[in-house]
Amino acid sequence: MNRTLAFGWALAAAAVGLVGINGLAAEQALQAGGPRRAFENGKLWPDNNGVHINAHGGGLLFRGGVYYWYGEHKIGGKAGNTAHVGVHVYSSRDLYNWKDEGIALRVSDDPASDITKECVLERPKVIYNAKTGKYVMWFHLELKGQGYKAARSGVAVADAPTGPFTFLKSFRPDNAMARDQTLFVDDDGKAYHLYASEDNKTLHIAQLSDDYLAPSGRFIRVFEGRLMEAPAICKRNGTYYFIASGCTGWAPNAARSAVAPSIWGPWRELDNPCRGVNPENRLGPEKTFGGQSTYILPVQGKRDAFIALFDLWRPDDAIDGRYIWLPLRFEGEGFTITWADTWDMSVFEPVSR
Repeated sequence: MNRTLAFGWALAAAAVGLVGINGLAAEQALQAGGPRRAFENGKLWPDNNGVHINAHGGGLLFRGGVYYWYGEHKIGGKAGNTAHVGVHVYSSRDLYNWKDEGIALRVSDDPASDITKECVLERPKVIYNAKTGKYVMWFHLELKGQGYKAARSGVAVADAPTGPFTFLKSFRPDNAMARDQTLFVDDDGKAYHLYASEDNKTLHIAQLSDDYLAPSGRFIRVFEGRLMEAPAICKRNGTYYFIASGCTGWAPNAARSAVAPSIWGPWRELDNPCRGVNPENRLGPEKTFGGQSTYILPVQGKRDAFIALFDLWRPDDAIDGRYIWLPLRFEGEGFTITWADTWDMSVFEPVSR
């Protein structure tokens, strides 16, 4: 989410209608629950230790029968806007129940490091490179004390999905500003970096090098002048589907969607895909249920199964940020995302054996 716009933490909290909760009460409530068998949107989501999952702006990787969820580890209060811990990682085999695997990438105590404590480290995504055997993480990075002026991408690598990841470098890809971002690996193994650029006015789609550690030099500019952030992408039956949001700081807005026959386009914008209302905050499609897109997850072993992931930001208490996971329904040339308080994987059909 772009914090360059002048939306205060308290203002955004009022706009979304959210209130923080007492940490001890939350801990007790989490520990009282058993294994999950469904997604409960907007609720506290306990890990195996009974602690609310702390993985904001995140993405998922499926490897060896296990899903790995990477996200920003937030702390409470306004300090939650800057990185004091790093990137948290969790693992799961069923997507409902998650094991805390610790901090995959830790921010540095070295003030000379680009990822020193109190930098801004957002929207981490991890992909696996079959040629090198490395796990590669990209993230949006703002240097400490510079606000959102740096607009860089950071890259880190690891030998295992849970890390530890080693920070390699930060830079402006293709000499362009880079903020909210995501990664996508196509069927042929080529990887792409999608990021909000040019002060968020235009989205860039850039092919990565074979080792996934740098831009290849080939990229396109799409959705010019549309002020988009929070990109997410998936591929189904040879067609590419895209979700993003507008740029309104911490305040929610209507989701964007688009479709293309190729990663290189032409991209055609569609309508807001959201349907229904989140009863907790009474926000519907015009505010994306109070959430903001972060990733589209292909579900393994299910037919046409994709889950749209959203963060339900709580700027007044960042550690208590909630999550919204909803299934995509493909209709005609586009798709819809309909609110559900609770749902499970039975909505998807298994792949024929």
